[in-house]
Amino acid sequence: MRVRETALPGVVVIEPAVFRDERGFFLESYHEGRFADAGLPTNFVQDNHSRSAKSVLRGLHYQLNNPQGKLVTVVTGAIFDVAVDIRIGSPNFGRWVGEILSEQEPRLLWIPPGFAHGFCVLTENADVVYKCTAPYDASDERGVIWNDPTIGVQWPTDEPFLSPRDMRQPAFADATSALPRFPA
Repeated sequence: MRVRETALPGVVVIEPAVFRDERGFFLESYHEGRFADAGLPTNFVQDNHSRSAKSVLRGLHYQLNNPQGKLVTVVTGAIFDVAVDIRIGSPNFGRWVGEILSEQEPRLLWIPPGFAHGFCVLTENADVVYKCTAPYDASDERGVIWNDPTIGVQWPTDEPFLSPRDMRQPAFADATSALPRFPA
């Protein structure tokens, strides 16, 4: 397993060893000891799986009082996965990073607590699987509008397919009064 830093400290790409042959491939998507040795979290309390169609954009989401760290991977298709530092006082506050995750090149993105998360589907369908460090709490979930100009995420589409909730998320400036303090 190889761990690669991104432009946002704490957000890392994990490249597992992939063993391929004529039958397909095998990889370890999580190994407690290897994660601990790499300084990554090892306590996950919930696994999620979402399937989405092309151009679906989910996000940018976070939990306010019980923030979740997320270990994200794609098992079918491809996505553009985004993390935004929303920790007030962080030297990277409001900055974002994006990575393409796909079944063709298996890897994972670790997004620590204190970051908003979202993704856009690049293929006809994508199955996204992610581990969380805290349980989902609908009453604690918040979001920022996907195309906020202050953040400036360069999404791979100008016309995403959004949920009604994601169409109504607040601007980043309007959400800052209730964001977590650095460090998360």
